[in-house]
Amino acid sequence: MLKVNDIMTTDVFALNEEHTLSIARSLMENKHIRHIPVTDGNKNFVGLITHRDLLACSISLIAGIDQHEQDELDGSIRIKDVLKTDIKTCNKDLDLCSAIKILLENKYGCLPVVLSGKLVGIVTEADFLKLTYDLLKDKEA
Repeated sequence: MLKVNDIMTTDVFALNEEHTLSIARSLMENKHIRHIPVTDGNKNFVGLITHRDLLACSISLIAGIDQHEQDELDGSIRIKDVLKTDIKTCNKDLDLCSAIKILLENKYGCLPVVLSGKLVGIVTEADFLKLTYDLLKDKEA
């Protein structure tokens, strides 16, 4: 049976809870990611910030705020003030069916992988799509 360890990303882009929204926004744009695990000063997993969270913190262009003003605001807001902390996590030995169930039941786009409180990886919808593609491609071959 496949486990989270078989498909998770271990080279995770994570930020510290003291970083600002501007750093999170820049990381998401530059690395083309939608989820950033957040750690404390001891590298313990404390929460998650998503692209949707950033959108919720943005002031609409309709309000007359230009990009420069939004960037200044983002630079003054710490991630710890907006991150989600009630995030379910898993360990690397969780079977993939159970991981999918957690994602579906909670309407998550990712599942941080934690070992003894420390972030060790992340499994995302994209990881499951890649697995599905690989399995279907192998079946057709």
